[in-house]
Amino acid sequence: MSLIYVINGPNLNLLGKRQPHIYGDETLVDVEAGCRRVASELGHEIRFHQSNREYEIIDWIHEAREDASGIVINPAAFTHTSVAILDALNTFEPPVIEVHISNVYKREPFRHHSFVSQRADGVIAGLGTEGYQLAVRSIATLIRATTR
Repeated sequence: MSLIYVINGPNLNLLGKRQPHIYGDETLVDVEAGCRRVASELGHEIRFHQSNREYEIIDWIHEAREDASGIVINPAAFTHTSVAILDALNTFEPPVIEVHISNVYKREPFRHHSFVSQRADGVIAGLGTEGYQLAVRSIATLIRATTR
């Protein structure tokens, strides 16, 4: 059973309450439960994190280097600003999938650029919170491909 980190950035703790017309009404607890269910079905374990602090996200990426087989990350607003998160992800060799609940390309122009995408093996955007479950499935597939 391999470990997958799911890392969430700022304001995702307000999921279900903040701008439900954009992000839906599922909470982060709901997202975590869905990720755990899918991971369990596929024989993986999840370590689920959320922070509004960039340094904590970086620390979790560093931690993942020691024991994770993949990372699913929704860096939220840090997507568009954080070279530090990109640098941390560049030290992590296993697969990385970037997730966004909304379709960032249908939103403000500043959201169209992602530093994280430069490292991600795949990007899922605009499929709501279901994107997380798809990302866990994708990570599991990539893990299988790299362990053959």
